[in-house]
Amino acid sequence: MKGNFEKVIASETPVLVDFYADWCGPCKMLAPTLKQVKAELGDAVRIVKIDVDRNQPLAGKYQVRGVPTMILFKNGKLLWRKSGALPKHEIVDAINAAR
Repeated sequence: MKGNFEKVIASETPVLVDFYADWCGPCKMLAPTLKQVKAELGDAVRIVKIDVDRNQPLAGKYQVRGVPTMILFKNGKLLWRKSGALPKHEIVDAINAAR
């Protein structure tokens, strides 16, 4: 994912990156919410999940200290960042603001 990640976040379409861990309870709570976000917004957003245990250098680069952490990118720029399991409307609002 390393070299590919930069290409993915360089997209003109907003890219929401979900840094998560399999052992994380709030991450499991967030997963269905992200599916709802994708269902609502469709092709207006790309959602990418990054396992912090398998991608420690990437998590370190973006200073992910806790999971879940969501970071929204567009054209390679970091536009929004939040940690914790958030309600759907907050995530949708952030993505809509980036479009």
